[in-house]
Amino acid sequence: MKKFPLTIRGAEKMREEIRALKSEARPRVIQAIAEARGHGDLKENAEYHAAKEEQGFIEGRIRELEMQLSNAEVIDVARLAGNGKVLFGATVSLLDEADGKASRYQIVGEYEADMKQGLISITSPLARALIGKVEGDVASFTVPGGEKSMEIVRVEYL
Repeated sequence: MKKFPLTIRGAEKMREEIRALKSEARPRVIQAIAEARGHGDLKENAEYHAAKEEQGFIEGRIRELEMQLSNAEVIDVARLAGNGKVLFGATVSLLDEADGKASRYQIVGEYEADMKQGLISITSPLARALIGKVEGDVASFTVPGGEKSMEIVRVEYL
């Protein structure tokens, strides 16, 4: 599998989720399975089947997160010297040329992207349009409603 970029913060969040799944969720579901077994016939035991299904989800999520971490290239954004250029990990302040609305995004790996948190995937149309540009440049990209242009107001590596 190809390596993909991940910020230190993104890697820490993945490790924390793995820890929580292994130390909290897994023991809880094992206990629920044991209790459901005590209720008798497993064929018609909805609690048992629900707990087994949850166990499958938890184990699958642990495997998925561990695989993602093993294939990640963890990058310390604070150590990057972008020299004013937008690169992976940059936090970019933008101004929409159409409506003057300001926004701010950090360019992160696709597994840690969360638009509500201002984290956009390196593979998103906006991030691809921003990469390599500097303050004062205009990035144009296509959205479902048509073409959009954003002026780069500030580039930071936090």
